[in-house]
Amino acid sequence: MAVLNADRRRDGLTALAESTEPLDLLVIGGGITGVGVALDAATRGLRVALVEANDLAFGTSRWSSKLVHGGLRYLAGGHLPIARESAVERHHLMTAIAPHLIRPLRQVVPDIGSKGSAALIRSGFRAGDLLRRVAGTPTDILPAPARLTAAETIALCPAVTRQNLRGAASSADGQLVDDARLVIAIARTAATFGVTVCTYTRADDVTGTGARLTDTRTGESFDVAARTVVNATGVWAGTVDPSVRVRPSRGTHLVFDAATFGHPTGALTVPVAGSVSRFVFALPEQLGRVYVGLTDVDAPGPIPDVPEPSDDEIDFLIDSVNVALEQPVSRSDVLGTFAGLRPLIDTGHGTGRSTADLADVSRRHRVQVTDGTLVGVIGGKLTTYRWMAQDAVDAAIDAGGLTAGACVTATTPLVGAAGVPDHSDLPPSMIRRFGSEATKVVSAARLARPLDPIAGELDVTRAEVEFAVTHEGAITVDDVLDRRTRIGLVAADAELARGAVTEIVDAALSSPC
Repeated sequence: MAVLNADRRRDGLTALAESTEPLDLLVIGGGITGVGVALDAATRGLRVALVEANDLAFGTSRWSSKLVHGGLRYLAGGHLPIARESAVERHHLMTAIAPHLIRPLRQVVPDIGSKGSAALIRSGFRAGDLLRRVAGTPTDILPAPARLTAAETIALCPAVTRQNLRGAASSADGQLVDDARLVIAIARTAATFGVTVCTYTRADDVTGTGARLTDTRTGESFDVAARTVVNATGVWAGTVDPSVRVRPSRGTHLVFDAATFGHPTGALTVPVAGSVSRFVFALPEQLGRVYVGLTDVDAPGPIPDVPEPSDDEIDFLIDSVNVALEQPVSRSDVLGTFAGLRPLIDTGHGTGRSTADLADVSRRHRVQVTDGTLVGVIGGKLTTYRWMAQDAVDAAIDAGGLTAGACVTATTPLVGAAGVPDHSDLPPSMIRRFGSEATKVVSAARLARPLDPIAGELDVTRAEVEFAVTHEGAITVDDVLDRRTRIGLVAADAELARGAVTEIVDAALSSPC
């Protein structure tokens, strides 16, 4: 069953502690890469467990731009293999794996600068469209580039400047309703194939044949044996295997009320001065928000659980987006911020180069095997998580001498991908977040007034909060506020909803699931 909850977590830990038979594969890390590895391995017939020291999507996987990129940035930098890989993986996600969680989003680059720059951007979009065609993605799923008039530009991005506006170049890319929701959907799908998923479970003394596991909720520890182990801990990979070298890069976003940008339906896309491949985006998002991002700065030192943006990054984003706005925004308009750390590969040759320069190359992931047994997967990006997982599982099969079937994840749909329900009585936001499972969210509800908003005008229902606990593995209030929903991105929203969320979480945890 596609069910994760406190009872299944407890039963899973008990089964692991009592088992006398080693796992085929132990996955450490519950971000996008870890859950992807677990699903890939399980669909090949392997016996798999995944452990995560915190909650699913606790780290980098919840801090992205929520875009399923087709590789245009990498094409502009001349990195053709990773550009093609990105387009192919976007195709799999939008056509088979998670079409319910992704929609096409128009990227709108206003024509307000030199005509030469505008022509260069249009050429880049045409090259990006060639990647779409190579990947086989039809235009009814991802529309082709288009030249927009000034009126069409304003309709998609109402806050755009009118001064010298000659129209816009536009292309389409994939936009996730939320990155953390993708992680949850993959983890739940993996559970249907038999993966034991244990959050709040720390792995110590990790080798290629097992680890010491500690339930951080109870403090109880035990050893688990495995024929092979995959380190999928992202920026924390070096703490599991000291031979892994990661150079973190911080990417920051600002959160605005969508009204500040005129409730856009397109992504206002502003070229960064001096670069042919970097842009700042103003992205329309769920919960009536717009996210403005993104930075790319070196982030040395200890890895924090929750990265914080610098003042320079905030100023950079505001200054960059203001170039294309009719009415400039300021810090007083910012409702919240979030920052994530990219697990870039440290090649040892980066001195004097910015992480923006290194990122295009290091997004090509690396799988390394330590002592012939411990498999580590680093680098990469959200869009290509499935290919990273396939590569890592191939290496794990070799390292562990395992017998397994072929990879089938390119055509394995996630829970909720069976089709969008035709239910006008359900909130559109719920259908976007759950796809074909939206009806189940309501039918499985045991609480009163399931379709009422959780608080104020937030378009998250009471039923969704309960479902997060009974089916999606949430066991704390913060799991719900910060990862099953994104209410926590704005502190005022979190405080508004916390009381009601706490009441529902406590009731759900106290009742048998």
